[in-house]
Amino acid sequence: MAVIGLTVNYSSPMASYTPPVRDMIFTLDTIAGIGSIIEAPEFDHVDADMIEGALDEAARFFSEVFAPTNEIGDEEGATLVDGQVITPEAFKPVWNKLVDAGWTAVTGSPEYGGHGFPKTFGIAISEMMTSANLAFSLNPMLTGSGITLLTRHGSDELRDLYLSKLISSEWTGTMVLTEPEAGSDVGALRTRADRNDDGTYRINGTKIFITWGDHDLTDNVIHMVLARTPDAPVGTKGISLFLVPKYLLDADGTPGERNTVEIVSLEHKLGIHASPTCVLSFEDSTGYLIGEENQGMRYMFTMMNQARLEVGLEGLSVAERAYQHASAYAKERTQGRMMGGSKPAPIIEHPDVRRMLMTMKAYTEAMRGLVYDAVAADDRMHCAATQEERDAARDRLALLTPITKSWCTDHGVDVASIGVQVFGGMGFIEDSGAPQFYRDARITPIYEGTNGIQALDLVMRKLPMHGGDVINGYLDEIDSLAAKLADTDDLNDIGRALSSAVATVREATRFLLGSSPSDAMAGATPYQEMLGTLAGGYYLARQAAAAVERAIDVPWLAAKVGTARFYAATVLPLINGMAGAVTSGSDTTFAVSEEYIGAVR
Repeated sequence: MAVIGLTVNYSSPMASYTPPVRDMIFTLDTIAGIGSIIEAPEFDHVDADMIEGALDEAARFFSEVFAPTNEIGDEEGATLVDGQVITPEAFKPVWNKLVDAGWTAVTGSPEYGGHGFPKTFGIAISEMMTSANLAFSLNPMLTGSGITLLTRHGSDELRDLYLSKLISSEWTGTMVLTEPEAGSDVGALRTRADRNDDGTYRINGTKIFITWGDHDLTDNVIHMVLARTPDAPVGTKGISLFLVPKYLLDADGTPGERNTVEIVSLEHKLGIHASPTCVLSFEDSTGYLIGEENQGMRYMFTMMNQARLEVGLEGLSVAERAYQHASAYAKERTQGRMMGGSKPAPIIEHPDVRRMLMTMKAYTEAMRGLVYDAVAADDRMHCAATQEERDAARDRLALLTPITKSWCTDHGVDVASIGVQVFGGMGFIEDSGAPQFYRDARITPIYEGTNGIQALDLVMRKLPMHGGDVINGYLDEIDSLAAKLADTDDLNDIGRALSSAVATVREATRFLLGSSPSDAMAGATPYQEMLGTLAGGYYLARQAAAAVERAIDVPWLAAKVGTARFYAATVLPLINGMAGAVTSGSDTTFAVSEEYIGAVR
């Protein structure tokens, strides 16, 4: 059988993944500034050589051990057998190797058995793990977010009982928010928590969309559950947070009696098949209050904001994997002849295929810059030397979080889709491997707060911070680089494109800051795309400048300049076309009544 001239016997190299360690180190250095982060006293045991050596070793582990499970997991999926989730057979031995190697503990507190590295280093490890197998990586990702939550808000007793096992990944954690009638509107949740005489709580309710809500990889699963006490205020102000273990702990801290948490069913999903998405029923389940009553949403945002950065990372990670997959195919696949050629040429030599691959490359490297900069701000928020620096880092993190989550996931899907296109007809065939990246990526703009919600957060909460000083300071930073580059011989074209783009974004920003709430909300999503596109160009331009300063005659550094130039010429101009969508107001959005939306006779 043939599809557009291609036979369907293509053997997918899908298990092949090469972590881009050189690019990661370059981004950690030029964008994240990890050298200044590890100067903080808490990281005095970390140096640059240690980071490079650890990344090399991690690359070996995740390419050779973790990545081969990706296609297996997609084909086998997770199953529910007699109330227990069973993961693909290959997962358990790989999980044990992951735990033994300690890769999930790199950023954990040394007090509880972690290695105490900065999050900026940890995000590079997470990128490798997520590119290697997105579905599998969601388990340690959510566990890591739970660790942050428990570290900042849990009691000494809860930390002593659970943190070391979570940091080592001997146990794993979940985030339990969503209910059938309370999705994005978390304040509508109905799960109830009644106090017991011994200080514990009885949890009753049903939760849906619980990622890795159960599995057979560890001895315990620790649920972070939002619920409402009987006398709580309505809405989000009346939500409390509880730790609910799958197995209650005996006096010696080991798992004992099974808690009354039932796995009702697993969702059948478009992608991430190996990640069990559970419906959980809590029936008088024993839970332990985290912090104070009615403060649960505030605590949960600690977990959610970290998870949003990690989901942005998922967009980057899938894009990297899809890009590697498509470029390898384009170098092997021959079809057609170039002008004047006598033999069939690899399709990478065709201008349109090269354009697609350059688009994939440019967006992927831009995403890496954005993600790493946001996580570096998280580190500096805690370890910077002065309060002024810590406050500035906090504001930068707040601004970049919704952009990172939304822009990277939107374009992670786009890059995966382009990857399918590079394969042509074979891209529509599962055997090629390209469809899985597209299917897996599609959830990322939805969960952890849809990208529409991220846009509202950006425009309604983050732009007005300090009277607009935070966003304007970020734009000033980009303007400063643009002016500097415009005065150079090597990069003036990039500087001019960046300057034009930032001017358009400034105008859109002024409009939104001065508009009505309805007009601001109508323009929020296109503005988020504008700002993300500008940020991507900014990070690529910074790397191009660093490449020129170091040695432009080094081929891989010259490629950094070429990538930034391609983005400046082909992507940054799109910003001008987005301005109308941002400033058109809500009247155009609601110009057609709902009566005429959808099928009408």
